[in-house]
Amino acid sequence: MKKAAVFFYSYSGNTKKVALVLQKELSAQYQVDIGRIEALDEADSFFGQCMRALRKKQAVIGVNISFDISDYDLIALGSPVWAFGMAPAMRSYMNKCSGFESKDIIVFATYGSGMGKDRCVREMAATAVSKGAGRVRRFLIQQNDTANVQLISSRIKEMF
Repeated sequence: MKKAAVFFYSYSGNTKKVALVLQKELSAQYQVDIGRIEALDEADSFFGQCMRALRKKQAVIGVNISFDISDYDLIALGSPVWAFGMAPAMRSYMNKCSGFESKDIIVFATYGSGMGKDRCVREMAATAVSKGAGRVRRFLIQQNDTANVQLISSRIKEMF
């Protein structure tokens, strides 16, 4: 059976909800591993977090997650949208990862206001492509919709 992985960063739990639905949807076709990226040096406030994201800062992330994704056929990467981009923890993870070459990638983001959501997934996709990824798919979920499993499932199915 083909292997997939869903790696995500979630500050408030919204991105985690989407990652779990994605894991379930992919499990029909793949053996799916899931991993939560943890930032070890987060700011004490959401504003502080956003300032780090705006400045495209890296985060110190835990080593309890694999940085070699070469064993997977499909890799999904999820982040909240912070200050028009991905969270610093996701930026650090993507920069440290190896094994993107010719892989199918899904990037997804959860967002509040919607400002910067397209820029965020474009940045995530561009990072994957710069590391040699093959096909990159993407989807977005508004934070108010993260409990709507049917909506999330339909967005995922639209990609395939």
